[in-house]
Amino acid sequence: MAKRDAISVATKLRLFADAAGHCQRCLEKLFPDEMGGLKHIAEMAHVIPHGDTGPRYEARPKGDFEVDSFENLILLCPTCHTIVDKNPEAYPRDTLLGWKRDHLGALARKQGIITYENRRDVRDAVAAGLAENKAIWEKFAPSEGSEFKYDPESSTAITWTDRMRSVILPNHYRIQAIIEANLRHASDDEEKTFAEYREHVRGLTARHVCDEAGGAIRFPAAMETIFA
Repeated sequence: MAKRDAISVATKLRLFADAAGHCQRCLEKLFPDEMGGLKHIAEMAHVIPHGDTGPRYEARPKGDFEVDSFENLILLCPTCHTIVDKNPEAYPRDTLLGWKRDHLGALARKQGIITYENRRDVRDAVAAGLAENKAIWEKFAPSEGSEFKYDPESSTAITWTDRMRSVILPNHYRIQAIIEANLRHASDDEEKTFAEYREHVRGLTARHVCDEAGGAIRFPAAMETIFA
């Protein structure tokens, strides 16, 4: 069997960011509470498999087709991955891609995220998560500067990583979903701020979920007053 290329970091990051920490079928957390929210159980499942066998292989599009592309992958928990691959007739390609396409909307409904009539309500909905993240950052975030040496084995660094995975990132994902559902209330400048914020969260996801050091941009200060 020919050696498969590894799925690219960019593709992994996009999958995790779009899944917002939840299985794209059952909507359960991919950072389970019973694991302290610190380790993920996510599996990158192929919609169309490599080769001429495997679940849904007969639905492979004609012509050039990149099996390991973002478009052919879905993020699932282990249980759902097993279910859809053991009974591919019940879970065809269009069904899996539909889950992925509609995931954020389905997740928002499950989490009680709604559209609001005014900006003040949107602000109130995101404020608690922003405040909690800021409080954790101020207490546990590694210091910066020429004299600082980051020790990943230190108790502070371990606590920071734990809080990032179990609290900060879930808060970010929920805040993103709330804002996306209410972008009609945003000004042009706020839409730009939100785009920068999404890049910030992608960078955090790359480092703390995909274990890839990257060029995460700083948290945009304008998020502190978005929709205020």
